[in-house]
Amino acid sequence: MKVLLRSDVDGLGRTGDIVEVARGYARNYLVPHGLAVEAGDGIAAQAEAMQRKRELRSVSERADAEVVAGRIAGLVLHISAKASDEGRLFGSVGSAEVVDALAAQAGFEIDRSHVLGETVKDLGLHEFTVQIHPEVAVPVGVEVEAAD
Repeated sequence: MKVLLRSDVDGLGRTGDIVEVARGYARNYLVPHGLAVEAGDGIAAQAEAMQRKRELRSVSERADAEVVAGRIAGLVLHISAKASDEGRLFGSVGSAEVVDALAAQAGFEIDRSHVLGETVKDLGLHEFTVQIHPEVAVPVGVEVEAAD
């Protein structure tokens, strides 16, 4: 069955795409949740309009993301954590702590899944990547310091 996607669906397509799906998937999930409509005759014009709107929104979102990236590029966040005398952390510093530090020190609210990097288990300067937009990523330095 062919359906026109009204919003992005992971693993299936983006807004305005006409895709072929199983009839039960469309009838029981996509249509009742408002994610798609059945693609009948004359739906191609509507699909094209939805794709143009999606592209315009994506361009403006990317421009906004580049502005934010410019503001946090080169930023070094300071995080305190308990550590041994040798410099090993008793816990670890990961994306959740980086998100909290970004909110507290820079005033940016970013979802934890958008922060990429290895979990830190020792003191020092480390680098994480903040994925602001699918096409815009910016490295952020994280200085892990021993807590008093």
